[in-house]
This record gives sequence, C-alpha cells and structure tokens, in this order.
Amino acid sequence: MADSTPFALVDVFTERPLEGNPLALVPDADALPEGLLPRIAREFHQAETTFLLRPAQPGATWRLRSFTAAGIEVFGAGHNALGAWWWLASTGRLGPHGGAGRWHQQLGSTVLPVEITADGNGRIEVTLEQRAAAYGAELTDLDALAEALGVDGDGLGAAAGLPVAQVVSTGAAHLMVGLRSRGVVEAARPDAARLRALLPDVGGQGVYLYALDPAEPDAGVHARFVNPVAGITEDPATGSAAGPLACLLRRHGRAGDQLAIVQGHELGRPCTHPRHRHRRHPAYHRPRHPGRDR
Repeated sequence: MADSTPFALVDVFTERPLEGNPLALVPDADALPEGLLPRIAREFHQAETTFLLRPAQPGATWRLRSFTAAGIEVFGAGHNALGAWWWLASTGRLGPHGGAGRWHQQLGSTVLPVEITADGNGRIEVTLEQRAAAYGAELTDLDALAEALGVDGDGLGAAAGLPVAQVVSTGAAHLMVGLRSRGVVEAARPDAARLRALLPDVGGQGVYLYALDPAEPDAGVHARFVNPVAGITEDPATGSAAGPLACLLRRHGRAGDQLAIVQGHELGRPCTHPRHRHRRHPAYHRPRHPGRDR
C-alpha cells in the first residue's frame, strides 16, 4: 500500500461548501487491502465513505463500495453515488464535456445506469436510477414504535390511507414512518437501542421519519433519517430512503411523478432531494446542484 492515499470531501445536495451532506471519496482504491476500507471509513467518520474501484460486473463503468462511520458496508444508491459521479465528472475522469452521457455503476452485484448532463457554464447534473421498489412488512407494534421514536402515540401517521410504518426498498430496505406534522418530526428523539430491537422483525435497516407539511412551498415532504443498524446517528440527506418514500407516496396517490423532499434541518445542514421521477424503475434521483468539492 502507498504511504499516502488521495481522497476528496464532496458536499452533496448543496451549492455551498460546508453545507449539504458530506461524502468522503477515495478514488482508485483497488490496491487498498480489504480490511483497510472500513478502518478508513471509521477514520473519516462521515455518514458514508465511498471507494471507487474497477468494476467486477460486465457493463459497469465503475464499482462503488460505501461504508458508514461504523465501518459497515451499505449498498444503496444515494448521496454516496451522487457525490462519486459528480466528482468523476467534474474532475474530467469521464472525459470532456463534463462527462455527459450514460454510464453504469456497480453497487454490490447490481449494475444500474447513471446519466450525466452538463451545460456551457460547467453545471453538472447527475441522474441515478434505483431499483424497482419492493414493499415489505409493516410494523404493527405502534406503542413500541412511538416509544422508540420519543413521540406520543397520536403523533404517528402522516395521513389517512398511508401505512404508518412500512419497509420499502429500492436497493436498501428502510422503514418509512409517517408522522402527523413537521413539528412531530422535529421533536422526535429516536432511541437507537429500541429501534435496533424493532427493525429486524420487519427487515428494516434505517428509519425515515416524514411529514407532509414542509415549510418550503416547493417541497412535498419534511424528513429525517436515522440508521441504528449501520451506526448512523442521523443523516442530513438520504437518497436511498428518499427514493423509496417517493414510491410509497405515489403508490397511495400522495405524490405525482416528481417530488421534492427536504431533510437535514435538525442538523443545521438543510438539503433538498429535488426530483424523483417514475418510470419502469420507479425511483429516479436527479439533484439540481449535486455537489461541491471542498
């Protein structure tokens, strides 16, 4: 292994440094020993650290491996992938013209398409396609859920006709928990130990709290994300959870083909998941301002 390893810090979902959701990125990581990857992620202590490697699956351009600050590998296509592809495009690693074109990323054993566009001002836009939504189990012990979230029982439920708490996956299985209002989302005090005890019964990894009354007039959802299974206390923006939520809301007639989700206010790093588009694979993630390299 070399004495030094280059890396970048990319702030995703923002136009300004030190805002949005930070990602540690390690390019050309093929020579790093397997056991060193989680150790490096623990050292960076970001929500996720992504390593760029040569692909192992046919048709893929790059392989992405992402680890949480607890050193746990995760496989969703969220801010980890957005930041990585923005960095590849902005540094010229995808060729001229801002890397514009259609590429493919390997996440675990799955290969998914990525589209990149760039305008004459150097603005780069990355579109990720997530897997088709899979709808899992509903958590029915609502008293235990309310206690684990630190909210009153009457604060559960975002709207009539929506499941209070259901696991949905477009690559990572997260529990979508609807709450009565933005105020309830903000006031929630998730208990990691209690949530870790509940999540295995429904096959969930993280917990996405949401309400349908965001402060921003152009948004449809106010959300927070915690993942006690992967050691994420709270995440400013979570594409692997926003995609499944967009699918769930559309399934129940609460969202159209596009949906903006705001997140990160409680951490002082407000982020917007600007658009989710639905096609055969129902979750698309297209940030208007995908990142800034510090």
